[in-house]
Amino acid sequence: MDPISATVLVIEDDARLAEVVGGYLETRGMEVDYAADGMEGYRLAVENRYDAIILDGQLPRMDGLDVVRRLRRDARVATPIIMTTARDTLNDKLTGLRDGVDDYLTKPFAAQELEARLRAVIRRNRKELAREVLKVGDLTFDPACHRVRRGSRELELSPLSTKLLTILMRESPKVVSRRDIEREIWGEHVPDSDTLRSHLYNLRKVIDRGFDMPLVHTVQSAGYRIAEISQSQASEPEADRSAAA
Repeated sequence: MDPISATVLVIEDDARLAEVVGGYLETRGMEVDYAADGMEGYRLAVENRYDAIILDGQLPRMDGLDVVRRLRRDARVATPIIMTTARDTLNDKLTGLRDGVDDYLTKPFAAQELEARLRAVIRRNRKELAREVLKVGDLTFDPACHRVRRGSRELELSPLSTKLLTILMRESPKVVSRRDIEREIWGEHVPDSDTLRSHLYNLRKVIDRGFDMPLVHTVQSAGYRIAEISQSQASEPEADRSAAA
């Protein structure tokens, strides 16, 4: 098999196994991040963009299945997850698949089999993402290649700004509440109150600077949205505009 360009997060408390897996994947053209416990793995998975996650089922600080549940339900992270486990019971696998695991690999496993399964989930996910290009006005976001464009200009965003953009474009033209945004990005571990405001400011700078029509809007006491609307409309909460209509 030819090398594949991908970024993978390995969450594994066995340092020796993690070193072997990471070293092998790097020889196959992949970039690898590493976490030794569930809490750190969850943080990295939320804050960064990966093509796939290799997750041990038994971890300190947060169990593997708890990591999956929080990524899928709280942070809304859709990155493909391969869970490695010493337990090969049907009930365990059914529980994991129900909660959002994409594939299972029973320990011990061959590195070549892990690579083959990684390629399969990455390829499937990229095909799904390729069908979901988001567009609002002259702003487009292609998650498959992480490309953001407005008009003829290509825009550069940080990983967290990209998550924020995805949320707002996916829901456009609806207003998304501050609480819903914070929960989707950070789960229950929300940072201080100025953090989201700072990221919105940075996103607005990139998306709107140099363009006649602003797309990123703050709706007072309601939340935020990305939409092609006038400034007067932008300040009206959704309920007020619906009543006016």
